[in-house]
Amino acid sequence: MPVFTRSRQLPDPPAGADAGADAEDPAGARDAAARPAPHPRPKDRLARLTRRLAPSRDRLAPLRDRLAPLRDRLAPLRDRLAPLHGRLAPLRRRGAPVLTVLSAVLVLGALLLPNTVAGLQPGRFARIPAEAVVAAVVLPVLPRRPRIAASALTGAALGALTVVNVLDMGFREYLGRGFNIVLDWELLDDARSFVADSMGGATAALATAGAVALALLLPVLLALATVRLTGLLAAHRVRARRGTLVAATAWITCSALGLQFFGVPLAARQATWAAENQARLTVHTLRDEAAFAKEAGRDAFGATPGDQLVPGLRGKDVIFTFIESYGRTALEDPLIAPGVGRALDTGSRKLTRAGYGARSGWLTSATFGSGSWLAHSTFLSGLWVSSQQRYRTVTAGDHLTLTKAFGKAGAWDTVGIMPGVQKAWPEAEFYGLDRVYDAHDLGYEGPKFSWSTMPDQYALEAFQRLEHGRERTRNLMAAVILTSSHQPWAPTPTMVGWDELGDGRVFGPVERAGEDPADVVSDTTRSRRAYGESVAYSLTSLTQWLERYGDEDTVLVFLGDHQPRSRVSGEGASRDVPVTIVAKDPDVLDAVDGWNWTEGLRPAEDAPVWRMDAFRDRFLTAYGSTPHPSGADRAGGTDQPPEVSSSASSPMPAQS
Repeated sequence: MPVFTRSRQLPDPPAGADAGADAEDPAGARDAAARPAPHPRPKDRLARLTRRLAPSRDRLAPLRDRLAPLRDRLAPLRDRLAPLHGRLAPLRRRGAPVLTVLSAVLVLGALLLPNTVAGLQPGRFARIPAEAVVAAVVLPVLPRRPRIAASALTGAALGALTVVNVLDMGFREYLGRGFNIVLDWELLDDARSFVADSMGGATAALATAGAVALALLLPVLLALATVRLTGLLAAHRVRARRGTLVAATAWITCSALGLQFFGVPLAARQATWAAENQARLTVHTLRDEAAFAKEAGRDAFGATPGDQLVPGLRGKDVIFTFIESYGRTALEDPLIAPGVGRALDTGSRKLTRAGYGARSGWLTSATFGSGSWLAHSTFLSGLWVSSQQRYRTVTAGDHLTLTKAFGKAGAWDTVGIMPGVQKAWPEAEFYGLDRVYDAHDLGYEGPKFSWSTMPDQYALEAFQRLEHGRERTRNLMAAVILTSSHQPWAPTPTMVGWDELGDGRVFGPVERAGEDPADVVSDTTRSRRAYGESVAYSLTSLTQWLERYGDEDTVLVFLGDHQPRSRVSGEGASRDVPVTIVAKDPDVLDAVDGWNWTEGLRPAEDAPVWRMDAFRDRFLTAYGSTPHPSGADRAGGTDQPPEVSSSASSPMPAQS
């Protein structure tokens, strides 16, 4: 009698049948017992699972009972929607190809997206992305669940990279450099504050909401689009393989032969290129933090006694003035330069008649388009402060700044006139300022001019009233920031009578008659024209103030902090800004004769160009300061600031 396993059971045998079988064939019974028990059938496994889940099902029964009335109430709605569901089915079938095309456009657009606004040209999107070819080879051959997971992750990563690319465009447009994923997130809040100050809180709220929605939706949409496309390729593998082979062959051919379409290479690897550059920038940033901390610890004048600092300027009132966005473009652009040139020529004639002389040169700023505080700290500290990370590092230390040197010398009171500062500013201690006048301390009751809290003419008059014009026992050293030429350059103030300034309310009609900043900032020509007018206004305010209130002991050093953004200065513009020293005392100007700067308020095109961080040491040396190194300089013996070939915020290169 054959022996059957439990996986193939027959009806139970009559009583005693098993005993008989064992008696008749004991060897067969032993063989059956020796065999391994076979796996249970799927039906048996399902039955066991059902029995195990029975207690959980019983515990859920009360919840089902509670939901039953809701289910009953929804039944009529389901019945009403059933015909609609049927009518929509053909629409869904017809819409599937459209959805597939949109998915392909979204994915290919993200893969080919450049990182500059100028690169948004149709030709750049008519190329073959290498990443799409690789994905079409790898993803469809995976099993279904791993394929979906891998496709979703790939799409989400592409979405995140697209967000970074969009940020890169904005940073290049406004700051002249790429977005740094390690350092620049906190600057987004500054951008929101700038929009709020310039165009109102409602505009800033809408812009912020749109940016957040875009950042959240792009990874999700690209993940869904990638899953859909890879699923389609997996469902049509034969045709997909043929198409992928053709695309791969075309990419290799175009790459090998350097074929181009309207000057753009047909073989693209933009997404890979962008990811590689961000990775390199991240590594450089992390390394730079430690390197710059060591650099900031060196100071050629860090241990110089106070009585050996700037002895050549004792008895003088020294004023360092930064003019917002006053760059080389203001003196060389054909549309902008005539108005700015007239302001300089008029100021130069008046100052010359008043007995002043001037010398002018060029400095290369550590920033571009924005980030004025980076330029201020670079100029005053003698360190190349080109990123927020470097700024935090240097301002947390005790590096000697130009302003602090005057305070350390013991012969000057040190003040700051900061109309752009509207909240706590702990950096005052780093700069060695005894007193800081911010936007709330200058007594201004007039209207804001977009981002600028008050016109430069008023800020200078307040400086005269509060500090420069009062009796004092020591000379004055002041750091003054003029903000009227800050973007968006509209509305622009105009000069009023100095005796009419009062508390600033006289500027009410001027502000109301000005241009809307939203109209100016979006138009290149109007932006350039408004920028030139605002710089001319700032220069006129400063030169008239000096003519009106300066004397034989006044020394004015004024400069731009950075170039205006690319929309005004143009793609590939330099980072050069003008710098000028003005004084009546000829000895002050004779001390810098060796610099070979241009005579007058306007530097010649071929005047010397220094990096901005070189100015501090040259200025201190020119006016008699004696180097006494501190930190690593004691061992190194160098009095010159180290050269820095690139900064931590060096931009990711634009797509070629």
